[in-house]
Amino acid sequence: MNEGRVERRLAAILAADIVGYSRLMSLDEEGTLAAVRALRRQLLDPKIAQHHGRIVKTTGDGALVEFASAVDATRCAIEIQGAVAERNVSIPAERRVELRIGINVGDIIIEDDDIFGDGVNIAARIEGIAQPRSVSISEDVWRQVQGKVAADFVDTGEQSLKNIPRPVRVYRLQLGETAGAPSPSLTTPASAPPPETPSLAVLPFQNMSGDPEQEHFCDGLVEDILTTLAKLSGLRVMARNSSFVFKGRAVDVREAARQLGVRYVLEGSVRKSGNRVRITAQLIDAKDGTHVWAERYDRSIDDIFAIQDEITLVLATEMQVKLTDGEQTRLRYTTTSNVEAWTHWVQGLSFHRQAVTKENTLASQLAWEKALALDPASAALNAMLGFVHGLKARFGWGDSREAEIEKSRAYANRALELDPNNADGHLVLGILAAWNWRSDEAAAHARNAVLRAPGGADILNLASFLLVPLGYPDEALVLARKSVALNPNHPPVYLGILGNAFRLSGQRADAIKAFETYNARSPGFGLADLVLTYQEDGQPDKAKDAASRLLAARPDFTIAGWIKTQFGNDKAQLDADAAALNAAGLPTG
Repeated sequence: MNEGRVERRLAAILAADIVGYSRLMSLDEEGTLAAVRALRRQLLDPKIAQHHGRIVKTTGDGALVEFASAVDATRCAIEIQGAVAERNVSIPAERRVELRIGINVGDIIIEDDDIFGDGVNIAARIEGIAQPRSVSISEDVWRQVQGKVAADFVDTGEQSLKNIPRPVRVYRLQLGETAGAPSPSLTTPASAPPPETPSLAVLPFQNMSGDPEQEHFCDGLVEDILTTLAKLSGLRVMARNSSFVFKGRAVDVREAARQLGVRYVLEGSVRKSGNRVRITAQLIDAKDGTHVWAERYDRSIDDIFAIQDEITLVLATEMQVKLTDGEQTRLRYTTTSNVEAWTHWVQGLSFHRQAVTKENTLASQLAWEKALALDPASAALNAMLGFVHGLKARFGWGDSREAEIEKSRAYANRALELDPNNADGHLVLGILAAWNWRSDEAAAHARNAVLRAPGGADILNLASFLLVPLGYPDEALVLARKSVALNPNHPPVYLGILGNAFRLSGQRADAIKAFETYNARSPGFGLADLVLTYQEDGQPDKAKDAASRLLAARPDFTIAGWIKTQFGNDKAQLDADAAALNAAGLPTG
């Protein structure tokens, strides 16, 4: 070969392989070939094209694909594994076509539309050691996709790959936490996670003080523990909404664990008297009912934050949660160090966790303003006040939308100045950027929030809410499904966000199911989206019926009012949606 004619370029290379292809062929040659062809035609080829990939070549049981971007390659792989898992749910296990995928980024040689070089060879070797139904990536890929893909990757260390002279550090997609695992249904609890992913439910702590006013104290303690644990990518922790369904009930720990789909349960009690607090906590392995750890803390109220830190560290240790260096530094309580401010904080949370109304929003604002006055350096308080003012701007609950937006931005910026790892601050700024059509900035904030709190159901759900109208419905769908899995007893609004992710990713039947369920749980909500979905699906009569139901439930609904609550990346899409609502008989305003 003439060296002067060699064409080289930097590329991301995806290598995919069918697991157990020879076994499948021995069972049913014709059926397997038909299934593989259908998989490529209906799923693989469209996904690769959607993410700007080029299929270099295919073999009977594999494919080699070139991408210009490591992010595109990784997102494509995650979505493929998620879609394959969904496809396989109704297929007998012994006949499922499953994939393993490896990705590398490096310099390649191009000759006659084929590609060669170490960059290609490493991708193929990484695919060879990847787990079935998963994705493995090289360290070079991992560096480029951190914070840009809605998935968690586990460091598996340096791997010696066949015919590759130097070890390569490989990262594996966290199974059970991403698109690689089948998603739960809209209404049923998530199934138990794989054994390598510790899973936990923190039940409401029992108030032993005999004073109903201390309920906020008990609930706030649990909420703070959950918030800290949600920062860990290696732990699956049920959200507050789901574990708190057991509040005030005699609980069989094993039954609670079964309903929530977790291995471990933390329960405890709190007795507060004057300036003293007694907290008991015990971690139970629901598999056999054994007590893994138990402790009693009898201390001054000023030690409440140290107690929380100790509990979360012990939990991570006892459940053998794998912590990254960044997570080790984040595994501590950061809301406030002022006990009086903390009291106002948990009071505000009690209103914030109720229905989103003007009254509840203003009550949480008042409590958090009192807390912030006592601890102005609290990133969490600044972020949540930013969120409050964002709500007031969106729903017209303040004196001026512009003034509320400016307050929201100022609080969120202050939060990130104090703590760049504050997920809520990123979400607030993401929402504000989306309102001003700065889609790239909004999406970056959404992904940063997910990176800082990968186990936070509400964080993931709000990030999905942001990414859907910004043009990333598939990525948003991964987050929405994960949030539902982490919070099976989720608030109804989760269904609206999930439905929109389904709708804009082209899965209209699932979108209709989500919106109908949303309306059943919160009458009048989800119906505008249902109108749009039916119109897009070519069912104008059902769209008009949904419009009639919407006006019956919310007579003051207008398209103009609806538009004020919307944002996105595509103004043409918004105009088309408004026209579709009008065609179904809804008033313009």
